[in-house]
Amino acid sequence: QVQLVESGGGLVQAGGSLRLSCAASGPTFSKYAMGWFRQAPGKEREFVAVITSNGGRTYYVDSVKGRFTISRDNAKNTVYLQMNSMKPEDTAVYYCAADFLGSIRYYAPDSYQHWGQGTQVTVSS
Repeated sequence: QVQLVESGGGLVQAGGSLRLSCAASGPTFSKYAMGWFRQAPGKEREFVAVITSNGGRTYYVDSVKGRFTISRDNAKNTVYLQMNSMKPEDTAVYYCAADFLGSIRYYAPDSYQHWGQGTQVTVSS
């Protein structure tokens, strides 16, 4: 069982930066692909980024490419999401998620077995 705890959310002005962290418990973190999703009020949960278990590959939703970077430190059981050049439309609750199976459907929430509680990110214009 993996438990995930996000941190680093907050209020930032448009054009600013935030770095989210997701700390995982358990000895098997390095076996999981890790994803970030977000959910704005009244909208469905949206895929943001994913990183493979060894960190060798990353994928992003088009709207964040070139602005967001996902990374992981398996020695620290932590995955990060660096968010730069932020926009008001990035406002959402951000969730990290863990996928033990390494699904090719990395963009689908139902591919992930474990979820954090979420952290609020608000970007003011």
